[in-house]
Amino acid sequence: MYQQKTPKDSGKPGSIVSIVDNYFQISERKSTIKTELLAGLTTFMTMAYIIILNPIILSAAGMDFTMVFVGTCVAAAVATLLMGFVAKYPFALASGMGLNSVLTYGVVIGLGLSWQTAMLMIVIEGALITLLVLTNLREMVMDAIPKSLKLAIGAAIGLFIAYIGFMDAKIMVGNSATLIAFGSLYDPMVIMAFVTLLIIIALMAFKVKGSILYGIILSTILGLVLCVAGNAMGIAFNMYNIEGVPNTIQALPAGMSNIPAGLTGQIFAIPTLESFGMFFGAFSPIAFQGLSIAIIPIIFAFLMVDFFDTMGTVVAVGEQGRMLDKKGKLPGLKNVLLVDSVAAMIGGAFGASSVTTYVESASGVAQGGRTGLTAVTVAILFLAALFFVPLAYFVPMAAAAPALIIVGYLMITSIKDIAWDKIEDALPAFLTIVGMVFTFSISKGIGFGFISYCLIKVMSGKWKDVHPLMWIVSVIFLLYFIFVSNVI
Repeated sequence: MYQQKTPKDSGKPGSIVSIVDNYFQISERKSTIKTELLAGLTTFMTMAYIIILNPIILSAAGMDFTMVFVGTCVAAAVATLLMGFVAKYPFALASGMGLNSVLTYGVVIGLGLSWQTAMLMIVIEGALITLLVLTNLREMVMDAIPKSLKLAIGAAIGLFIAYIGFMDAKIMVGNSATLIAFGSLYDPMVIMAFVTLLIIIALMAFKVKGSILYGIILSTILGLVLCVAGNAMGIAFNMYNIEGVPNTIQALPAGMSNIPAGLTGQIFAIPTLESFGMFFGAFSPIAFQGLSIAIIPIIFAFLMVDFFDTMGTVVAVGEQGRMLDKKGKLPGLKNVLLVDSVAAMIGGAFGASSVTTYVESASGVAQGGRTGLTAVTVAILFLAALFFVPLAYFVPMAAAAPALIIVGYLMITSIKDIAWDKIEDALPAFLTIVGMVFTFSISKGIGFGFISYCLIKVMSGKWKDVHPLMWIVSVIFLLYFIFVSNVI
């Protein structure tokens, strides 16, 4: 476990290197500036997909694609900078996947509300969570969680993001009969995903530091070369999932290309003032016109997901990076939770949906990231993305998704420390893990674990061992499952 020690400068006293080292406690956390920078680049590359996906999803709600693109980058950059400079941890933040879909299809399209009202709801939800942090309630809940459930949450999130990796790489696909099935080995995305996995595994076997990052880069270069070669020979190699190009290796249709248009167009572009048009739409008169008592359950649903998704992510990534103390607590946790809560409001204000701590932060931690410099690096890259929009298409999902699979492996190792011979610890842990993956929801998996833990303690006559807050939160989860969870 990470222990506080006397800081050691990695540069001459008074130098920039020394100032950065002391501020972020880099040497103290047994890291280096180079490692932190590489970790930040790794985290960014595994979560850069949000730059494209968030505008695609929110544009269905009537929002301008370019404006949402800008809002997504700026909101992520501001929130992650706060995490780096205030909380000083390697956690990156961006618009939450899932919540953005609910906001678009459930709130705007489903309820007929304006996107401005939807963003105002996100701001309100963020303000409520911020209030919970300032009153120490959110931190108290995290401290009340038993160690067995904390370990289970870490393992569950590891399996959860590995599941996402398999799906994004198309190694695992949907099936109407069996729900999921093995993908096609004739699909270039699957081929490149397996190649990326092999590259990363080989680099890890040779103990190359930064193996995940280098694996992504090498796979991207190799895939781009194969796409160019496919174009020259008239063969489809659709690694970028381009519409109209076959998803198997066959003749390339006339006029089609294996390379996205963004790669052959303009590389550098300066954002215009008009592209910042979505900012603060949540505070416009249109936004307040849609407010009513009927939206309270939806705000509560957003709050529950934000509250416990972040809690699970922080516990899991902190455990993986050995940043927790002997009691299993993250030093300076309140600052982390405060930044995450404020980030939700930032996301709503910038028209980017709720911004939250990303599980992909684990990829940077796996590469040695331990301090806020990793987060600052991610933030700078999000800002740089504003000027290099076409480059967002360079890294294909086939290169990024395998990184999540590897990170999943690294995170699930915490499962070994769970007391599997004690049913009151083991069964709730098991339900947390399978519940999170099978419902595809971090918060619901945690809910299963909380409720089952309390119940089994009662049945075994050990109800006094349960922290009072665990009872309260379990009851809230039960009400959430019955009345609200169907919203998300």
